[in-house]
Amino acid sequence: MTILFKGGLVFDGKGETYEGYGVLVEGDRIKRVAPMAEFEGYAGEVVDTTGGTLMPGLTDCHVHLCMAGTADPKAAMDKLSDAAITVLALKHAQDTLRAGITSIRDCGGKDYLEFAVRDAIKKGEFQGPTIMASGRMICMTGGHGNRWGRIADGCDEVIKAVREQVHAGSDMIKIMATGGVMTPGVDPEDAHYTAEEMRAGVQEARRFRKTTASHAQGGEGILNAVRAGIHSIEHGIFMDDTCLEEMLAGGTYLVPTIAALRNIVDGASKGGIPPYVVEKANRVAERHQESFKTFYKAGGKIAMGTDAGTPFNRHGDNPQELSLMVDYGMAPKDALVCGTFNGADLMGLEDQGYVGEGAMADLLVVNGNPVEDIKMAADPANHRQVFKWGEAVR
Repeated sequence: MTILFKGGLVFDGKGETYEGYGVLVEGDRIKRVAPMAEFEGYAGEVVDTTGGTLMPGLTDCHVHLCMAGTADPKAAMDKLSDAAITVLALKHAQDTLRAGITSIRDCGGKDYLEFAVRDAIKKGEFQGPTIMASGRMICMTGGHGNRWGRIADGCDEVIKAVREQVHAGSDMIKIMATGGVMTPGVDPEDAHYTAEEMRAGVQEARRFRKTTASHAQGGEGILNAVRAGIHSIEHGIFMDDTCLEEMLAGGTYLVPTIAALRNIVDGASKGGIPPYVVEKANRVAERHQESFKTFYKAGGKIAMGTDAGTPFNRHGDNPQELSLMVDYGMAPKDALVCGTFNGADLMGLEDQGYVGEGAMADLLVVNGNPVEDIKMAADPANHRQVFKWGEAVR
């Protein structure tokens, strides 16, 4: 089966926009991208993109499928059975796909329940995004995420925890370098794991060819993770000049998750968010914005991530992160690259995140030109159609 997309603009995910080009999809891959004259006489299925733009499907590099984006997600999850959480995770994945997000990283689930969703989608039993899942977050005793994470203290225990995630079927390993906003009794600025513990965990993950991500908000913890060879820093709130320099030198990605703090700060008046969460979010919000701007202006590598599932940060609203990055000073074209090619690059998906010959046909058709108006991609109301593996999303 073939589909020809024609009539509108083509944004390739790497920063270039083409006019007067057609994109031919055969099966689940892009077969040809060329000027429309080359497709004269084509008689197969056509998707008319006139007045709009064909672009790669978006990538969200930080979600939590088991969390529902309620005011207090952890309390809400405690009331659900494992079966109910699994079904809810599938719904969240499908809501995400319908919003134009064709690939995601789940950065911490509950007892591997999200693996069943990942595997069913991969087998084609359900439509959904490509999912890379980290399994249980690895944290110190009393550390951020300890309620559902794998608690490990000391280098040997951290190595064992990594091996457990590999054995369980994790696609990536997430290690908690610092405290965080959503855990009571911890400070986001505190380094939790020592440099030696971080290095042990990251090196063990690399030995099994697993990418790594680190929840890292305080400067010392960011440095411990970067120096250990981490692939991505999640949040990066208290990044300082040394962090910046070493992240740039090492090519470390930043996944800023602007939506997470913004939804807490903006949603506090709705009620229900634990007071300690609101207090910490308000305390770090301005610093978060400053760090993002500094890293972007310095030319750092950024991939879109939302932390979907945290308070009022709902699955299906993920594309709004594009607008938030632009609000914080990023050019729309760069935000689109962060949300497409860069995300796929961080995930190691070599055939996704761009419109080019041989790439997977994970595509999004939007109104207008998102390079000129980011809301065309950031607001699902402006999306015309989503395609996953060459099939229209139902």
